[in-house]
Amino acid sequence: MPSVKRLQHTSVPMPPGGDDRARAFYGEVLGMREIPKPEGLAAMTVVWFAANDDGDEVHVFKEESMGPNSAAQHLCLEVDDIDAYQTRLRDRGYDVRIPETINNRPRLFVRDPFDNLLELVEIRGQYT
Repeated sequence: MPSVKRLQHTSVPMPPGGDDRARAFYGEVLGMREIPKPEGLAAMTVVWFAANDDGDEVHVFKEESMGPNSAAQHLCLEVDDIDAYQTRLRDRGYDVRIPETINNRPRLFVRDPFDNLLELVEIRGQYT
């Protein structure tokens, strides 16, 4: 049976033009280190921060609509077998969405029964 390994990141929205405020708050005030976003997300307005050296991250996404169903508001769970989870979720009738590719990070998005957005990711190496 596949298993969840840890909470890998949480994502929060920011309004258009909020990059500098995100850097000031998460970087300067909270002391997180800004990390480069993966090449697969180059077209997106997003600022990534490392919360520590254990791979825990906060991703701040530009979001025009900042309501409760915003795609920018989600949590990400690291799993040990993404393919098994994809099959398991689809077999149980959940709508699984495969997003943009990030090298060494196969992932999927799914909504829980309460409409909360979850990302599941298998970490196979560093992203590029």
